[in-house]
Amino acid sequence: MRYKGRILVVDDEIDIREGLSIFFQKEGYQVDNAENKKEALEHFSKKEYDVVFLDLKLPDGNGLDLLKEFLEINYESQIIVISAYGNIETAVSAIKMGAFDFLEKPFSVYQAKVAVEKAIEKKKLLLENLYLKLSLKEKEEKINFVGEDPKIKQILEKAKIIASTDCTVLITGESGTGKGLLAKKIHEMDLVYKGPFVCVDCGAVVPTLFESELFGHAKGAFTGAQQAKIGKIEFAQGGVLFLDEIANIPLDLQAKLLKVVEEKEFSPVGSLKVIKANVRIIAATNKDLKEEVKKGTFREDLYYRLNVVNLHLPPLRERKGDILLLANYFLKYFCEKYKKPMKIFSPKVLSLFMDYHWPGNIRELKNLIERLVIFSTKEEITEKDLLLAEFEPLVKEKRTEELTKELVTSNGEEIVPVEEIEKQYIIKVLKQLNWNKSLAAKKLGIDRKTLTLKLKKWGYDKQLF
Repeated sequence: MRYKGRILVVDDEIDIREGLSIFFQKEGYQVDNAENKKEALEHFSKKEYDVVFLDLKLPDGNGLDLLKEFLEINYESQIIVISAYGNIETAVSAIKMGAFDFLEKPFSVYQAKVAVEKAIEKKKLLLENLYLKLSLKEKEEKINFVGEDPKIKQILEKAKIIASTDCTVLITGESGTGKGLLAKKIHEMDLVYKGPFVCVDCGAVVPTLFESELFGHAKGAFTGAQQAKIGKIEFAQGGVLFLDEIANIPLDLQAKLLKVVEEKEFSPVGSLKVIKANVRIIAATNKDLKEEVKKGTFREDLYYRLNVVNLHLPPLRERKGDILLLANYFLKYFCEKYKKPMKIFSPKVLSLFMDYHWPGNIRELKNLIERLVIFSTKEEITEKDLLLAEFEPLVKEKRTEELTKELVTSNGEEIVPVEEIEKQYIIKVLKQLNWNKSLAAKKLGIDRKTLTLKLKKWGYDKQLF
């Protein structure tokens, strides 16, 4: 039976404790119980409870006082107050203090079950609202994972199978190949983890704040921790935790992440309580993790635990059949986004797209199409629009043409030898850089030795550098 949550029963009556424990354990919950205030606080400070049944009359303290302490430790836990001495006034006091519900003894296990299910639903909504308020979830662009290439179709077939399991997934591929979109596609199809999709960009988090960002922290855990913070793992409860650029996780935290993957539990920074991590972990990287393991920057055991299923996304240059499909998809998307009439690409533009090698992959294509939609004023997108949108091949071509034109004009000739063009350009660069050969070689994309030989050949070897 799938794990549903964790419950704490606090009551001095053994029949109540055992009755609720046996019933809810059969329902798929993990249950602890305590007969007094001291035991209850010991449990509550060490574990994360979704729901607490709290008796108002305890042998060593008042239940309302304990309710206040519970909520100060973890206000997300839903407290169901129970009492044989209950009345409307007591119930109102408990609810005003933050209790979720009030049950008067005697009550049936089915009444308790309904209350627990509602409480857990309330906690889920609370986490979702907190997530939005703290702006921890980026506004999702409604861009789908698109592709008709046989390699992509095979990956999507595997993703459908994965969606019916609870396994971890490692997505690999060059930067810009769509690893994040594939992770969202898996979540979209997920039959097990239907909760939120929470992304952590491991390359963007400050190393010193990484542990707190991922695991959360308790109040007073470190200087400046004036209040408790919920980590990204907890926000992802019941859903998917997507760890993008996983190779950037600090080595000293990889052991703690390994525990999350292996044992499905973690503790916030500065806290002894253990929280169940009911999440699917999907990791992604553009690095070779086997090489990172060899270099000692990535734990081997964590690599194998993450790499249960590996989905490798090919670069765009290896799925050329999808280039025009993606270009037209993004064209439609951005025309709708910017409320512009639908446009078309000229045949020459489509040809240039197919010939280009796309080093930035799908991200580069997407960003280019967005610029084209923004800058183009006519229905058909032409080479002129590509140049305005800074399409790399045309920009380079324009620079070469401008240089040639400049040299032809300055020499008063219709045709200038290629070597002369090269010589004058190199000398021009050197003059701009105060004849710094090392810097000039770097800017020109050649080594210093090659530059020195060329200058010697042209009679510039006596020049002071």
